[in-house]
Amino acid sequence: MRRFARPKPLILIFVVIALLALIAMGQYLRLFERGWFNLHALWQGENELSIGLDRYQVTVEARVIEGLDDDVSALTFDPVRKSLFTVTNKNSELIELSLDGQIIRRVALIGFGDPEAVEYISADTYVITDEREQRLIKIHLEKDTTFLDAADAEQISLGVHMASNKGFEGLAYDSVGKRLFVAKERDPMLIYEVQGFPHYNPEKSYAVHVVNNPKRDAGMFVRDLSSLQYDERSGHLLALSDESRLILELDVGGRPLSTMSLNKGRQGLQKTVPQAEGIAMDDEGTMYLVSEPNLFYVFKKPAQP
Repeated sequence: MRRFARPKPLILIFVVIALLALIAMGQYLRLFERGWFNLHALWQGENELSIGLDRYQVTVEARVIEGLDDDVSALTFDPVRKSLFTVTNKNSELIELSLDGQIIRRVALIGFGDPEAVEYISADTYVITDEREQRLIKIHLEKDTTFLDAADAEQISLGVHMASNKGFEGLAYDSVGKRLFVAKERDPMLIYEVQGFPHYNPEKSYAVHVVNNPKRDAGMFVRDLSSLQYDERSGHLLALSDESRLILELDVGGRPLSTMSLNKGRQGLQKTVPQAEGIAMDDEGTMYLVSEPNLFYVFKKPAQP
């Protein structure tokens, strides 16, 4: 009886195609860079200058922010008020939250377009982003403020990568260096450093400088950027990625130092954080996070023995 020859070349072709698909997927998800970083961290141990994100543990998990119809986006800590601020972008509002995730007050935002991030600058002063028009809008908030109109505010439009529909998603501020970090979500994923806005010294001429760090941006092994946080004590920048479910610590040179996973079973989490939208850190190092649909988290680093 004549036997049919095995189609070895066809099987080999399928194996090669599958291997190439796996490599492409790994590159797309930045798994190779992330794996290399994890191996390097295992060999070298924790950098003594690092914040040590991997040691943070959740203390409040997925607490619902009651009373909101729209999803919150972004988060910032106000060291004067000892509270948090976030924004909603459909029926646009600035929301003040207590440190346990309760709504303190709501301020209507008029003419802000698509607000996606808010950042504390100084007492009563914040910056809000308009994602679609790439505007940075400086606001002043009093105790009795009930609404804010963008038409009355100092603002600039950066006008970079306007062809992309993935705009400004995160803000962080360095009060010493007077730098405003602005995160572009992806396509391409970038972090801009803006100097000269907000204009803090009326005696000097108004001049805005925008720079970015291509080497730092290329070294971030995450798929997107949802939020930023600048740590004044270390000078390090924290970058939150929703798609990668990761918080990444970058040193002053832009090199990754530590990571914090938002997946189930990590950092004490009972469930994976569904869609992380904003992070903030208070002056004691406690980290706060908001996630759609309006979930509130708190992470703290255990005290060293």
